[in-house]
Amino acid sequence: MGHFSPAPCGAMERTNNFGRCLMKNTAISLLISLVLSSTWANAAETPNIIYILADDLGYGELGCYGQDKIETPNIDKLRSEGMKFTQHYSGSAVCAPSRCVLLTGKHTGHAYIRGNDEWGSRGNVWDYAEVNKSPNLEGQRPIPAGTITIASLLKDAGYTTACVGKWGLGAPNSEGVPNKQGFDFFFGYNCQRQAHTYYPCHLWKNEEKVPLRNKSVAPHTRLSKGADPLDEASYADYTLTDYSPDLMFSEITEFVDANKERPFFLYWATPIPHVPLQAPRRWVDYYVKKFGDEKPHLAEYFPCRYPRATYAAMVSYLDENVGRLVKQLKDIGVYDNTLIIFTSDNGPTFNGGAQSPWFNSGGSFQEGRPWGKCTLQEGGIRVPFIASWPGRIEAGSETEHISAFWDAMPTFCEIAGVTPPENIDGISYLPTLLQKGDQKNHTYLYWEYDGKQAVRMGKWKAIRTLGKNKMHMKLFNLEEDLREEQNIAELNPEVVSRMEKIMKEARTPVPRRSSVGAM
Repeated sequence: MGHFSPAPCGAMERTNNFGRCLMKNTAISLLISLVLSSTWANAAETPNIIYILADDLGYGELGCYGQDKIETPNIDKLRSEGMKFTQHYSGSAVCAPSRCVLLTGKHTGHAYIRGNDEWGSRGNVWDYAEVNKSPNLEGQRPIPAGTITIASLLKDAGYTTACVGKWGLGAPNSEGVPNKQGFDFFFGYNCQRQAHTYYPCHLWKNEEKVPLRNKSVAPHTRLSKGADPLDEASYADYTLTDYSPDLMFSEITEFVDANKERPFFLYWATPIPHVPLQAPRRWVDYYVKKFGDEKPHLAEYFPCRYPRATYAAMVSYLDENVGRLVKQLKDIGVYDNTLIIFTSDNGPTFNGGAQSPWFNSGGSFQEGRPWGKCTLQEGGIRVPFIASWPGRIEAGSETEHISAFWDAMPTFCEIAGVTPPENIDGISYLPTLLQKGDQKNHTYLYWEYDGKQAVRMGKWKAIRTLGKNKMHMKLFNLEEDLREEQNIAELNPEVVSRMEKIMKEARTPVPRRSSVGAM
């Protein structure tokens, strides 16, 4: 605090009165010092929060969730040092609405974004070359100005906030860009469609377009006519100079190092392992040796000589960078004061050369079309979820607590000591993480996507298809039927009735028309 000079107690004060005044002011000074010291101590203990969001990573694609082909030792170590959730759900079945739910704490019955809305009224947003020329064709429909996000709340609580990876919630020059939604720093893809290549012509740093050393090769470009699909040289155009995940990770390490003395929130929204299949050569070679030769993928997104090896390479490359980040946190002395969460935005995809059934990407749940991504089946929305916080979360612990993306906001608010908005749908899972206090539970979880609704209520899971003349309900008992193969709606009319009521009451009208758009 430094030297404290007491204010005079009065011009005519006697010496003894002055002494009492001095003692009083000194005591006040000491009290203020103790209060401020306590505040600073608490500030020093405020944990960093790193939320790692994989893209299209299935429930069964990590070793700690049963994967036996793809190697993920670093993420598995996070699990062994932390807590594994077995009943955690994404915000939606596809990218943009899942991210909107995560950042706003509102499920898709209340969220502003409920589908991948490419904002096609602007023009030909699918023309890769034209989008590279004009930011006005890039990006998705923006979340509105004034939206309360996890980032804005943590920023108000004194956190430095960053988003690195894929955004998808507001085009350049709109109110939805990350820097206008609570993030101090952004680097990566603003637009989901641009993320359909890992060698783009540009990325974004805050609101500045950053050109890269890659020539323009539009997504869905096929092999040249007459090219030999078994010759690796035929695929040269799909491995260029600047690999976007490398650039993103460099920005992550710089951000973490620059903010090691203050609490930070890092939202690492990696585009991996969303197709196209593009990975560092050393990892592809590793898995070609492990898996052996295979049939090339020559259809949508980009051709790939070794699709299985390349998909596994992408996941292991991500795992490698998770390990590098953990090492950095340890080296700079902040690992023990950092909550790290690893999860995925939805279930595994069915296209682009990804072979979900071969990898058993859904784990206990069915994968591939029509069970994984783009569906409200368990394989489309139940996701891996690992939380590590040394000394606070019990190492090797596991929970069956039923939770979802919209629970992140109240959890992080509780950690940061701020009050979340009243109109959110989430419930903090901090008591579960710390195994302390009273863990409140959801009465139900709700999703809607592409003309369908789904509800999880205890052991029951209901999915309904909306139509002009009918509403067809399916009901499953997840305690007995994880793969959702036995529709028992006719045997449980009372449960169906409750589900119908929830589906009616859990939603508000869509704020703006959304289209399914990109995957």
